[in-house]
Amino acid sequence: MDKPTDLVEYETMLMGRHVHMSNRSKTTSANLDRSAYILLSRLRMEGPMSIGQLSEAFGLDASTLNRQTAAMLRGGLLERIPDADGGIARKFRVTEEGALRLELARTELVGGLDRILESWSAEDVAEFAAYLKRFNTDIERLDGRIWPRP
Repeated sequence: MDKPTDLVEYETMLMGRHVHMSNRSKTTSANLDRSAYILLSRLRMEGPMSIGQLSEAFGLDASTLNRQTAAMLRGGLLERIPDADGGIARKFRVTEEGALRLELARTELVGGLDRILESWSAEDVAEFAAYLKRFNTDIERLDGRIWPRP
């Protein structure tokens, strides 16, 4: 590992492993998989979106999103609504059940982060969050897909 980016690669690999392991070994009470959590989060930030808009936002093909949204419709997490702007495509909106389960999952994930970071100062946590945001926004800039933030 000769360069600092070698260390970043290694540590992000481990972070991905830890997140994957924690999700596999402990399902949340909300019982949301990763794709549902991310999709619900995006819809909560931006409001209703069509398959085409979701495809553009996530860089996924429509067939993948059709499978994901169909499962979420069956699970009561999403509902289809007409386009408020009069477009032909119907949009997906988070249901009350979807919003409750998303919030429950987020609360559990934040609780896990609280346990991991409990020995860190508030300043260290804020600095870490700022670096993660910078890292993610640089990825988004290169990818051309900006993720909305609160």
